[in-house]
Amino acid sequence: MISKEKQKQYEKYVKNVTPSHNLALNMLKAFLTGGLICVLGQFILNFATDRGLDKDMAGSWCSLILILLSVIFTGFNLYSKIGKFGGAGALVPITGFANSVAASAIEYKAEGQVFGIGCKIFTIAGPVILYGIMSSWVLGLIYYILKMMGVMA
Repeated sequence: MISKEKQKQYEKYVKNVTPSHNLALNMLKAFLTGGLICVLGQFILNFATDRGLDKDMAGSWCSLILILLSVIFTGFNLYSKIGKFGGAGALVPITGFANSVAASAIEYKAEGQVFGIGCKIFTIAGPVILYGIMSSWVLGLIYYILKMMGVMA
């Protein structure tokens, strides 16, 4: 049985080594990081439309460039530093998703092209794709049924 003195020492030790988090500071960092990524995206979008691209084409180029930058930053191990600083702010959907796919590919490249990169690249992307397709199918079915019932125009 553990003595009360040892238990108190252990609780003191756990309290000392457990990191404390400043919620307000973490939220500010996430807001700034996500905001800067979105500002970059808006800059790319404005730049593309100023060059004569229509809204859809400019949006496609914006997405493509943000994905490319995310993959490049992941390859140079910079995105993990951004994520460590900005927390959830670095998980802005398109860049965070590109980072997760690229990081999986980089991590498992030593296992070969097929069994490493080919199989493990969808470790994170697979569930996102699966649930995205499944939820869109279910919502489409609900929409179809509501439309057939005359609830939706």
